[in-house]
Amino acid sequence: MKKWIVILGMLATAAAALAFFASSRSTEAVAYRFVTVERGNLDAMVSATGTLSAVTTVQVGTQVSGLIDQLLVDFNDRVEKGQVIARLDTTLLESSLKDAEAQLERSQAELRQAERELVRITSLHEQGIAALADYNKAQYTAEVARAAVKAAEASLQRARRNLQYATITAPVSGIVVERAVDVGQTVAASLSAPKLFTIANDLSEMQILSAVDESDIGRIHEGQPVRFTVKTYPDRRFTGTVKQVRLQSSVEQNVVTYPVVISVKNPDGALLPGMTATVEFLLASATDVLKVPNGALRFRPPEKLAAQARARLQKRLEAQRAARGEAPAGSEPPWPRGDARPHGTPGEGNPSRSLLYYLDEAGQLSAMPVRVGITDGQFTEVRGPFLQEGMQVIAGMTQAGAAAASNPFQPAAASPPRPPGMF
Repeated sequence: MKKWIVILGMLATAAAALAFFASSRSTEAVAYRFVTVERGNLDAMVSATGTLSAVTTVQVGTQVSGLIDQLLVDFNDRVEKGQVIARLDTTLLESSLKDAEAQLERSQAELRQAERELVRITSLHEQGIAALADYNKAQYTAEVARAAVKAAEASLQRARRNLQYATITAPVSGIVVERAVDVGQTVAASLSAPKLFTIANDLSEMQILSAVDESDIGRIHEGQPVRFTVKTYPDRRFTGTVKQVRLQSSVEQNVVTYPVVISVKNPDGALLPGMTATVEFLLASATDVLKVPNGALRFRPPEKLAAQARARLQKRLEAQRAARGEAPAGSEPPWPRGDARPHGTPGEGNPSRSLLYYLDEAGQLSAMPVRVGITDGQFTEVRGPFLQEGMQVIAGMTQAGAAAASNPFQPAAASPPRPPGMF
């Protein structure tokens, strides 16, 4: 009998311990992570990358073949339009010119002989001595000689022009950004002119060719302000303006992008052709507004806690209506439920509705309706009748006991901050 009494006592003790453990688990404190409502400026942006280049880039070539005899400019040299920048060896070209001159003299001599013969045959034909066939032949010979003279004159003009082409001049004023040949190198002008130099015209004004994703291209337009950075100056922000939105898209790895040309001022020459630019297109901006970290708008408590928070919100709204002498508006609050997400396109400044959660003066979870404005990806503009600068709102939650068990070295959570006096 005593044995059964001992067993029953042990079972009762175990049941009591189990009940106590369950009770302590159910009343386990909830630890919230708070963020602060701040006041400041916001810019909504679309990001992309691009490459800097000169507005006008000219490739300088040669229209004649030959050996590079002189190079008068090099990389980074500034040149003026018409300045001599290179010369080809002219030995063969001068020989061609002399040959053309001699050919012209020969053609002119043959023409003079043909014209004298035509005069003689014409006189004999008028006297009835020369036959008509002889007259026609003399006339034909003179015409052929005249054509030969014209051809020789054209050949001479071409030889002179080719000799002039051996002296290569800058077609535009600018900076030499590339030299593709060396002295002694042979260039062959066959189907296309070989490239000798690349000249960038006026690097004080440059452009960025940026690739914008198809999901964002509808929000980009000409004249839109742009800011960008380059790797060599990570702490410096440059500005520009959208110059052109091109319609021809490109597809790379199933990603559709559209080229956007951005006009950039470069008065100090800090920007160089070929630099990679990280571009931000300004969609909307807000000055001196209340903003919260995006995590606060994403936070949603468990449904049971959310329902209690909405009920407290409803009571607060009804109390305000009663104080103003207004009739009750019904059982549903005029704002999204606890599981709702912002609606619309807040990134461009289209207001949408959402809820922020906080602890009221009694330390209970409560909801606050807000209108959501633009976002920069980290902070979002918020507006609401209960919102104040410096207010603490909730961005996350954990079970305090579970957090301590998972990390025994974590310091104890501080007491949750209280909202401003208006709450």
